[in-house]
Amino acid sequence: MKQPIISIFLSLAALSAAGVENPFDNVRLYERWQREFRGPEGGNPYADVTFGATFINGTDTLQVPGFYDGSGIYVLRFLPLKAGRWDYTTSSSAPQLNGIEGYITCTDQAKGHGPVRVSGRHTFAYSDSTRYMPFGTTAYAWAHMTPDLQSITLSTLEGSDYNKIRMCVMPKSYALCKKEPIHYPFASGQSDTEGMTLTARSGKQFDLTRFNPSFFRNFEQAIDSLDRLGIEADLIIFHPYDKGEWGFDSMPAEVNEAYARYLVARLAAFPNVWWSMANEYDYVKSKTEDDWLRLIDVVDESDPYGHLLSIHGSTATYFPYETTERITHTSIQDEAPVMEPGRAAILRSIYRKPVVLDEVCYEGNLSNRWGRLSGQEMIHRIWNGVLGGTYVTHGECFLQHPSDSDTIMWAEGGRQRGESWKRIGFIRDIVESMPAPIEPADITRDIRTSTGGPGHYLIYFGKEMPESWIFNLPAKCADYDKLKPGTRYKVEIIDTWNMTVTEWPEIMEIGKAIDYRHYDVNNRNIRLPLTPYVLLRVTEVEQ
Repeated sequence: MKQPIISIFLSLAALSAAGVENPFDNVRLYERWQREFRGPEGGNPYADVTFGATFINGTDTLQVPGFYDGSGIYVLRFLPLKAGRWDYTTSSSAPQLNGIEGYITCTDQAKGHGPVRVSGRHTFAYSDSTRYMPFGTTAYAWAHMTPDLQSITLSTLEGSDYNKIRMCVMPKSYALCKKEPIHYPFASGQSDTEGMTLTARSGKQFDLTRFNPSFFRNFEQAIDSLDRLGIEADLIIFHPYDKGEWGFDSMPAEVNEAYARYLVARLAAFPNVWWSMANEYDYVKSKTEDDWLRLIDVVDESDPYGHLLSIHGSTATYFPYETTERITHTSIQDEAPVMEPGRAAILRSIYRKPVVLDEVCYEGNLSNRWGRLSGQEMIHRIWNGVLGGTYVTHGECFLQHPSDSDTIMWAEGGRQRGESWKRIGFIRDIVESMPAPIEPADITRDIRTSTGGPGHYLIYFGKEMPESWIFNLPAKCADYDKLKPGTRYKVEIIDTWNMTVTEWPEIMEIGKAIDYRHYDVNNRNIRLPLTPYVLLRVTEVEQ
């Protein structure tokens, strides 16, 4: 008779809690491994007990932090980024948790593509070198909503084409997001340590020396759900949207550091995690620039896997990235660089790292000026950013009914009501079909033409509606070889809003360069449809 599945799980849990070697010690590459240990429960384990392990595989050594998960359980999580045998030895201030040895075997078979990394200077790739281009959206507080609303949000994301989402770790209290979270990050009650009790506006008290495991477990389930959908979780660690509702935006420096370390210890082994130190960091008045630099160091030093890390400012507030090399990419709130073609490429030239514009205003119907873009304008801005060699985050904030039953995707998640989200997949299909990442073909000299590798061009007319276009390409093709006379090209006319692709019936052939441009040998032109947002895809064809 087969042992019931639930009985098997209970048996494994008992073995783990007793400190017996995890029988499931074989894991796949990029698959999270976890083991639980029983340790001290008295006093304050969050503050009094240190716990972690050293993992070794050949010449690779990683210091991996563990964490206390309540009820006397200490957890160690590991994300293998290399196949082979990983031996580990625990270290702890608690004798029963110190010096425990074990090993896991990581197979060559991979679970997914692994964490996203910076690849080259301006682009991203997964750990297995698969190219990654972020096409994200924003739903700040979705993970703090009711299970029913979380489920609706996940269904919305599953039916969309996003591969990244920006979301807050801490709950959010804002004019358009006033719902109480289902869990709080700290335990309820008064702290035994002076100055470590936080009193919310409602009178609820939080002990800042003790975390609430239920809060983090709920958050982890949300991240795992995103991973199953192929979505990266861009986690905003701090934000200013509290204003005394709970006080989580103005905690003592030692609490901020302890929270950041605990968060990283719990979440670093999730392959789809990005760290965003803050949203609109400059509005968090309790922290100075030096405070942010210190917290950046804390997160980076605590993370054994080197996940992507950024920090986000308010409109046109650019963090001084030159002050630290630990920031992997920009996270910018500024619509000016993507309102017209060519502007975004300037940021690419300034920052020697990937440029992500995470807020360029939102499609919506709000009275706020940042929340009332048309769908066409949202897509136009995304194209301007993408063709400039940068990345743009989508977002929408439609308020259908001013009632508690209504939710705004940008704030609480839920359903999408706009039109721009339907075009994200179409954009992805076009740019991801290119053999190389998109970048300007002749930066600043030709603001209309981008290249996706030799023989591949995208030419965008934006809001202009010319009757025709004289076929011509820049002699320069980014850092690739210059064009050669006699090369032949096909042209496709793409309506980026209506999502149609029409192939032009003639094949073009370029002649010798004239003032850095190559024209068709017969000076032919392309008839355009007299509509805005037209994009031409020009592709080299065999002779």
